[in-house]
Order: sequence, then C-alpha cells, then structure tokens
Amino acid sequence: MSLENTISDAIKTAMREKDRVALDSLRAVKSQILLLKTEAKGAEVSAEQEIAILQRMIKQRKDSFEQFTAQGRTDLAEVEEAQMKVIEQFLPKQLSAEELESEVKKIISEVKAESIKDLGKVMGVASKALAGKSDGKSISAMVKQLLS
Repeated sequence: MSLENTISDAIKTAMREKDRVALDSLRAVKSQILLLKTEAKGAEVSAEQEIAILQRMIKQRKDSFEQFTAQGRTDLAEVEEAQMKVIEQFLPKQLSAEELESEVKKIISEVKAESIKDLGKVMGVASKALAGKSDGKSISAMVKQLLS
C-alpha cells in the first residue's frame, strides 16, 4: 500500500477518533504528497520521495519546537512535538547509534576512505544508502567521527 493510501486511512481513523493533532498532521502530509504529484505531472512518486517529504516535515517541526521552547512558548512547542510523533509513525524504523556506526563503517571501507578529506565521497554514498533510516545530521556526525 502506498504512503498516500496509508495516510488517507489514518486520516479517516483520526476523524472518527476526533484526534485534532493527528488529523492536522496527516492532512499536511497528504497535502505535500499531492503537491509532489502535481509537480511530477502524473509521474509516479517513489518511496524515496515520500520518505524525503516525511523527513522534511519532521525537520520543520523539530526546528519550530526548538524555537518555541527557546521563546518559552510551551503550548506551541507541545503541538509541534505531538505532530512530529504522528509523522514519525510513517517513517521506516530509524537506525540506532550502533547500527548507524556499523553501516557507516561498511560504507567507509567500500569507498576506501582514509581521512576527513574523503568526507564528500562517504557522505554521497551514505546519504543515499541510509535515506529514511537516519537523518543527515546524524549521518554526517558519525562519518566525521569515524574519519577523524
């Protein structure tokens, strides 16, 4: 089942349960997917593109959460955090720190990286291989740590 269908089913469930936060979050996701489809002019939207949408939306909410927290607006921060949790349910299982380290080590050996100078080569491969399984900031930090 595609992400769009899964989201539509979740919207129906949220409507029945009168879960306002989930409903708002899911409608935003569906809106982004429909926008991507419109931009693609009828072409099929890939799973990678759907995951990228979810990751971008989570990052936006995380940034908003941090800003609201810094400004002492806990009421708004709680809404952003709740929306993040709803959206995260539709992402693939995220890698733990140990799993991420293991995957990055494999990639480093595959591209024969030896120093921090090879950061670009490793990040290019790692970003594609680990898309949806970990965010770019975590991948970058792990690559830098292992190449240093």
